[in-house]
Amino acid sequence: MHALKSSKLSTPETLSRRSCAAALALLVLTRAPQAWAGSYLDRAALLIAQATRESDYLRARLGDRELCQLVHDLASSRVRAAGGMTVPKEVAQAHPHLLLVLENYERAAASAVDGRAQKFLVYQVRARDEERVLRGVLKQLGWSLPESGSQR
Repeated sequence: MHALKSSKLSTPETLSRRSCAAALALLVLTRAPQAWAGSYLDRAALLIAQATRESDYLRARLGDRELCQLVHDLASSRVRAAGGMTVPKEVAQAHPHLLLVLENYERAAASAVDGRAQKFLVYQVRARDEERVLRGVLKQLGWSLPESGSQR
């Protein structure tokens, strides 16, 4: 009876099923880090694209205090959201640079609220410079931010 069971376990059909299951499991396991890092990169790209767009929009309207306050509130929320993100180990070295990009956009908006146009421009430039650093770090790690319509 034992010999009968072992012969059923090792039929070509059973071995083929096991091979397919093992290959599928291997495929899922090897793709998981890419999917996770990809999700992080999508979120980072969205945060940066919106921050950049709002900052550019605000730059032409620095005299509108209510708009300045709205953009500052959005920028502050963006910093909090990025600070609470789960960061995959594959891109962990780049995350501080994402935070710096968003913090500089938040500081730019805070300066606009305070009516300090020169400081707004300084922080806006710093945010863009830090974005270039972020992209460079990601490139060194073998990753890149997805491009969006507002990317330069």
